[in-house]
Amino acid sequence: MPRRPTRRDVLGAGAAAGAGLLAGCTSDGDGGSGDGSSDPTATETDTSYTAELFPVGEVEFESVPESLTTYNMGWADMVVSLGQATKLRTNRLSAPTLFYDRFDIDYDTDYAALWQNGGWSKEVMYDRDPDVFLFDPNLLEQWDDNWAAEDTEELRSNVAPFFGCHNRRIRGDWQMELGYPEQAPTMLEAFQKVGTVLDEEARAQAWLDLHADLQSNLQDRLPDDAESPSIALINSGSSPEKGKFYVLNLAQDGYEMKPYRDLGLVDADAFEGVETGQYGETDYETLLEVDPDAIVVHWGITTGSVTFDGDGAFDAAEFQKRFVTPMEESSAGSDLTAVQEGRVLPGPTAEQGPLVNAFQTELTARLFFPETFGELDLDAPLDVPEEEQLFDRQRVADILDGKV
Repeated sequence: MPRRPTRRDVLGAGAAAGAGLLAGCTSDGDGGSGDGSSDPTATETDTSYTAELFPVGEVEFESVPESLTTYNMGWADMVVSLGQATKLRTNRLSAPTLFYDRFDIDYDTDYAALWQNGGWSKEVMYDRDPDVFLFDPNLLEQWDDNWAAEDTEELRSNVAPFFGCHNRRIRGDWQMELGYPEQAPTMLEAFQKVGTVLDEEARAQAWLDLHADLQSNLQDRLPDDAESPSIALINSGSSPEKGKFYVLNLAQDGYEMKPYRDLGLVDADAFEGVETGQYGETDYETLLEVDPDAIVVHWGITTGSVTFDGDGAFDAAEFQKRFVTPMEESSAGSDLTAVQEGRVLPGPTAEQGPLVNAFQTELTARLFFPETFGELDLDAPLDVPEEEQLFDRQRVADILDGKV
């Protein structure tokens, strides 16, 4: 594909070529307004600023971005939470309507997917033409064997800088080698950095305050002597009909397990210490061996639609058809305690920024501690009586409207 003219002069674009790209980059400061020593006017009119994030290092922006693109819902939710949804250029995988419809949040998702035919599409990345690629550049080579460091540098030079970190799940060998366990930001830390990029520090702080209040409410209401149920967490890619299940670890680093950590459920992992196959694949025999109190489908609350296309709409009947009924009809599955007691449940989605996480923390509390936090209605999972809510919906609406 021919190179296109550079659409903006992003400082430090050439600092990370070749192998250095995987380790992150730091802006070298060349090409900007300088220190203004020879031209005082340049300093007075300079609007550039920097934001720093592992693994990309320090990135300098000439002005506040007017458009951003990303490949995942979590980082898109950070932008939405800052009241900047209309700046997103994403496909529909980044629109969890279950949560957003509550605040009439809508944005254009009529974009081709970045990942096509088993690899990243450079053409689509050019067509989206964002001011910022809001994702980890290391993923380009790590997920696509046909992608080279030169391809990433081409986009960085010709289109926009990268600003993101693959901090949803930290377990890949490449992440271990590059220091992600020690250096990757938490979801809230990453969110603050996005707030800096979008010049929305006040909104970001408002969310941090709301999150702190939510956590305080949560901890105040959690019973000290509550016995946690044993939880078998399986990925939504599992196939109960075929007796094939993909196991996930509740203690896994990354923001996808944040609701479980915050509720003290990490030690409730039914698969702790149990040997599973490659990629965490297991079967009914192993499930019967651990016989969990609850089987929770990871991503379940946003992948319950008929097509499982990630549009964020939950369909309780379809969830029943895809996950629950096959277990009930299996001679092995029907012997599971969780199946017999109606405890095959849709769990939180892995991708979450502050807004989605607030709802999912509350939802998870109701899944596992109904006597304390109230019963979850799967036909309307986000409908919570005001007296049982863990956070103020009106306060969320105010933050989204800029009333901080």
